[in-house]
Amino acid sequence: MKIDGGCHCGYLTYRAEVDPGDVIICHCTDCQTLSGTAFRTVVFAPDSDFAFVTGAPKIYVKTAESGRPRAQAFCPECGTPIYSADPGEGPKLLGLRAGTVRQRNTLRPAKQLWTRSALDWIDDVAAIERVERQ
Repeated sequence: MKIDGGCHCGYLTYRAEVDPGDVIICHCTDCQTLSGTAFRTVVFAPDSDFAFVTGAPKIYVKTAESGRPRAQAFCPECGTPIYSADPGEGPKLLGLRAGTVRQRNTLRPAKQLWTRSALDWIDDVAAIERVERQ
């Protein structure tokens, strides 16, 4: 599936090809901290099927709980996270941040990872009062 997206301020825009069946929710504490919310939704794309149309990201390399380094690409202007990948040279699988994908409503997660770190209330979201606009 062809997708496009970008950061909040518009400095970074991209195009990619993804498998819409390859979407996950990650509950790890790093994703909670780096996204500023309860979990992160990710769709994967080979770097050969991804290209920035405008801008260039800033890269921050974090060390995961496993000890594995992960490059975090984000907008240097507004801070929007765009993807994570293994650092260094060679082919990569990018974990695109689904919130930056214009077609995000069509990307339904198929799996949840790191559920041991999931916040206790996450399964109760459907029961929380809903307000259409603030």
